[in-house]
Amino acid sequence: MRLLISFAALFLSVILLQLSSGGVGPLDAISGLSQGFSRAEVGLLGSSHFLGFFIGCWWAPRLMGSVGHSRTFAALTALGAIGLLAHMMVVNPYAWAVMRIGSGICVAGCYTVIEAWLHAKVTNETRGRATGTYRIVDICGSLAAQLMIGVLPPATYVSYNILAILCCASLIPLTVTRLKQPDTPPAPRLRPGIAFRMSPLAAFAVMIAGMTSAAFRMVGPIYGQEVGLRPDQIGYFLAAFVLGGALAQYPAGWLADKFDRRWIMIWLSVAAIGSCAITVVVTSGSLMTVMLAAGLFGFTTFPIFSVAAAHAHDFASSEERVELSAALMFCFAVGAIASPLITSSLIEFYGPVALFLFISVWHVLLVGLGLVRMLARPTMDEKTPYVYAPRTSFLIGRLLRRQRDGR
Repeated sequence: MRLLISFAALFLSVILLQLSSGGVGPLDAISGLSQGFSRAEVGLLGSSHFLGFFIGCWWAPRLMGSVGHSRTFAALTALGAIGLLAHMMVVNPYAWAVMRIGSGICVAGCYTVIEAWLHAKVTNETRGRATGTYRIVDICGSLAAQLMIGVLPPATYVSYNILAILCCASLIPLTVTRLKQPDTPPAPRLRPGIAFRMSPLAAFAVMIAGMTSAAFRMVGPIYGQEVGLRPDQIGYFLAAFVLGGALAQYPAGWLADKFDRRWIMIWLSVAAIGSCAITVVVTSGSLMTVMLAAGLFGFTTFPIFSVAAAHAHDFASSEERVELSAALMFCFAVGAIASPLITSSLIEFYGPVALFLFISVWHVLLVGLGLVRMLARPTMDEKTPYVYAPRTSFLIGRLLRRQRDGR
């Protein structure tokens, strides 16, 4: 309990930040459609967010080295709030895209600060509980953010003001905490090639995880409207995806530690293809059936990132883990940047079914590559422990390194 109290300020900032950043994606999608944006323009907003996310991941550690944790968090929070407040002042898809780059920089940079602070304050005895609580808080905040779409009216000052208030509120716990500001950790070198050197399959799987997650969370509201869901139902639809992914972490981790991780990725991809087909088929069914299908889709696709990351870390030394985690996050960002714009354009031309056809094609390719890679080299006898890895910042690898080392 004392541990939770000592980190309460950081965890509260995570919740408020998630509510703000997690809510703006679906709100922008529905608001943009109500203002006459094309589906491709709405997809551009999602891609812009992940472009900002990548910039924030790279820039924030360097900014912390210049001005410290608290000032970095304050500057990035202000950038995110400005982007949110400006939405209804300039109703234009390209202006919104620039604002979403700012919100992406904000969320990635703020997570970088929080994770650097956590890493500096945990000990070997408290690391497991602290990181476990952090991941639970992050998932719960993400789940609540999706549900907010049902109570935020689209394209109104009130809705964006509420998100801006939550963004600003995330600044308060971190700046008034009595925890001493830690020393700034060195920024991890970004060498994307290390991921492909350790495991081409893992790097490719992480890119597909980025495509899948970004497509569903940023373009899912377009799909929901196309198949007749109301805004509040779209919130439940997205929340079911997040909940399904959260529930999958334990069984996926147990299987990944027990069996060849390449087979787990292959079978998860096969299941993902099946869940895509089910989701398309049941759109005309009852609301509960649609929600269960979304949960199944999250259950089959969400764990692929963590399984792939665990597989890549099987081939890395302890000294390589931070750089490898940053490289895998880069691969995730590449997939996430491309996916919303591509899938929204496909929906524009071919209808809502194109979203899940696009995702299915990439999972078919992942199955094929997995089978090829199994012929290229044998499985590792010594495995790193499976760790649920949030896709939050380039510093997450430093926070989780000891857990991967089994310490």
